[in-house]
Order: sequence, then C-alpha cells, then structure tokens
Amino acid sequence: MKPRADRFQEKSHEALDLVVLQGSLQRTTERFVAARETASGERADWEDLRTRARAARAGGMAKLDLYLVQLERNVLKNGGSVFWAQDAAEARDYVIGVAKRRGVRLAIKSKSMATEEIGLNEALEAAGVKPVETDLGEYIIQLAHDTPSHFLAPAIHWTKEAVGELFTRELGAVPTTDPAALTAIARVALRHDFLSATMGITGANFAVADTGSIVVVENEGNARLTTSAPAVHVAIVGIDKVVAQFADLEPLLMVLPRSATGQRLSTYVSILNGVRRSDETDGPEEFHLVLLDNGRTQLLGDPEARESLYCVKCSACLAVCPVFRRAGGHAYGWVYQGPIGSVLTPGLLGVEHAATLPFASSLCGACRDACPIKIDIPRMLVHMRQRVIEEVERPKSPWSSWMMALAARVMASPTGFSVLGRMGYWGQRLGGKWFVPGPMAAWARGRAVPQIARRPLRALVRDR
Repeated sequence: MKPRADRFQEKSHEALDLVVLQGSLQRTTERFVAARETASGERADWEDLRTRARAARAGGMAKLDLYLVQLERNVLKNGGSVFWAQDAAEARDYVIGVAKRRGVRLAIKSKSMATEEIGLNEALEAAGVKPVETDLGEYIIQLAHDTPSHFLAPAIHWTKEAVGELFTRELGAVPTTDPAALTAIARVALRHDFLSATMGITGANFAVADTGSIVVVENEGNARLTTSAPAVHVAIVGIDKVVAQFADLEPLLMVLPRSATGQRLSTYVSILNGVRRSDETDGPEEFHLVLLDNGRTQLLGDPEARESLYCVKCSACLAVCPVFRRAGGHAYGWVYQGPIGSVLTPGLLGVEHAATLPFASSLCGACRDACPIKIDIPRMLVHMRQRVIEEVERPKSPWSSWMMALAARVMASPTGFSVLGRMGYWGQRLGGKWFVPGPMAAWARGRAVPQIARRPLRALVRDR
C-alpha cells in the first residue's frame, strides 16, 4: 500500500459525502464500543489488567536490543531462521528469495499489517508468486483491488450488497446478499488455495523473547491453516512486537480481545514455535522470522513518541474517535489509521510525509481512555504537531511569527486575556455570531466558533 498520508483533508471531505460509508462507520464503531464496554465491565480488575498490560509492553521496549537478540537465539534453537530487515525493500527481497528458492507459485496470507506496510503483495506478483489473502475482509479487499480501511474490519466500507455483486463478478457465484451464504462462497473458493499453497505468510501479535514463540490471535481459523498447511511459513513481525517473557502474554491476551471485539478470548490463539517436530502431524518444514524495523528504531529514538510502539492494534481508539467515525480509514492514507495512526504514520514515515495527520484530532482524550495499554495518544499528537511546525511548516513570514508571539503574550496575561474576551464579544455582536476577523477566517471555516459570553466566568465568581 503506497503511502498517501498527505491528503487527509481532501479525502476526509470526500468521505463526508459518502452516505453508505457514513452509515457503515456509525453502525460498526458503535457496535465495537458497546461490546468493549460490556466485556471490560465484566472485570472488576480491568484497570489493573490495563496497568499490567502496559507494563508488559513497556518492559519489552525498555530493553528491546537485548530481547531481540534473545528472540533470535531461541528461534534458531527451535529450528527457524531469522532475518533482520532494515526497511521494506529488504523484507520484500528476503521473502521473494525464499519463494524462488522453494519454487513457490502460490502463497496464502493471513492478515498482516506489516505485509501491507511493506507492499508485499505487489512485489510477490511481480516475482511470479500469486498471493491470496485468506481473512474474509482482506479477501474481499483483494478481489476488489481495494485497500483496507480498518485494523480489524478492513472491509468496513463495503456493504453486503456490494460484496454479493463482487463475488458474482469475480467468482461466478450465485447472486446473494446473505452474509452466511457469502462467507460460504469465500470458504469454498479459498479451500483449494489452502491445500495447494506451498508458502504461508503471516504477521504476529506478539513475539516472546524467552521462548522464541510467535503468537497469532484470530477468529476465523485461517491463520492456523496458513501457518500449518504449507511447507514454508514466513512471519513478518515488527521489532516492536517483542515481549520479554511468556508470562507477559497473560494480561495482554486478556485486554486485547476485550478491547478489540468485546470477546473474553479470541477464537484462536496460536503459539508457534518454529518448524514441525518429528512427532507432529502438521506444521511447516521451514520457518522464517523477518524482524522488520522500517522506521521503528527512528520512532523509538523519539522519547516523546516512542510510547506509540506499545500499541497492540486492537482498534479501540478508532471506534471512539469522532474524527475517524466520520472520515473513515482511507482518509489517513496508509496502513495505520485513527488516532494511533496519526502518531505512528508520521513517526515511521517522517513528519514531512504525513504533516496533516497529527491535526486530524479534536484532542478529546477518548482514545486515551479506551486504550487497553493506557497509551497517552493526545499528548503524542500535540508533540507531533510541534514537530510539524518546527520541521515542516516553519513560519513563512514575519507576520506569522509576530502573530504567534502576540498570542503567547496575551494568553499569558490575565489582563490581556480579559481585553481579548471583551473585544471578541463586541466583535461577534457587530459582525455576527460566527464572525472571525482577518487571517483567522480560514481557521474558523472548519470549526464551530462558540458565542462568547457577555460576562466572563471570573466576573461571575467575583460577584459571588
């Protein structure tokens, strides 16, 4: 997926005019929010679980260099191979090299944001390998030559009517809009690929340093088939996915499904340990772990934003974000959407390539409250905004610098703030409720400017 993270304003305005998308976003996000609240409410120790889950992620990141080496050592001990990919190109080239060596012509995939991040499907096709997505949502997206718009529900912007037409056109299926029938159609179409593929490609939710295990969480069972049926399994895993020890999985596997889909536990939790053993009936002959950097070290080096790497991609922040709920995922222009995506994308790509995203937030704080890892997303968004101003949008004229300096002085002065309030009140009286003068008019066009009260709060307090 080629990054287009510099077009948020344009794409979000287009999304507001799509009636079907707006309805789908509202229904799906409300369902996710309700399910999460019910599932988390069942646990009297929910806040303690969040604290423990955060500690597990923070602990892994605190000594990431040591744990990555330990992870590599244990994967090798389990019979696997490890490749360190500095960027997307290195990761793609390694996977293609493995495929060519094994004569792979068909590779099945289970949803992996890392493979979307590095554009693996396009590279495989160019190398003569057919990649087939096996998650239902990703399968729909691939058939339609579309891109995902949500962490968990990549086809959130598709209706069952549109999927029915797609399956009829691409698969020759009997026209239907019944979700169960559509799922059955996809299952039949994918069954042959599961049995024919010689390479399976996945991501991982976590990688455990002290055992060399990778953990894959899913609900459809396709990831388990993808990792066990083909002769070769390649897992592309961001270096940020590492946890120190197996015990760290307990709180993470309790908060992740509750925050994502409202489940107490995901239907399938696969803990994979390298190649098939002699006494096992399934599993790969070869296991390759690709440890992907691709900007993560750069983000880790930013002390104000490295916390974003704790993210477990549950999408809870997307469901509660008033901006995402109207703009949808495609407006963010890359793999990572919503509030956390507005930090991750500029952090991984560089703020110059995603300068509008940190401003795609009302800073209401709902994302911080919903996050199972207690990531302070609003604080990091403010930090990224500061970086954009300093690195990309430096004041273009003395007028801009003068205005900002004046605003800082006025806001820091009780007297100046009082005078500004009175001027604003009379300006609205004379110019109308939404009157904003001069250069501020463009700023006001996208915002609801409140009516300034006749008497300020401090006057009311003083009177009482």
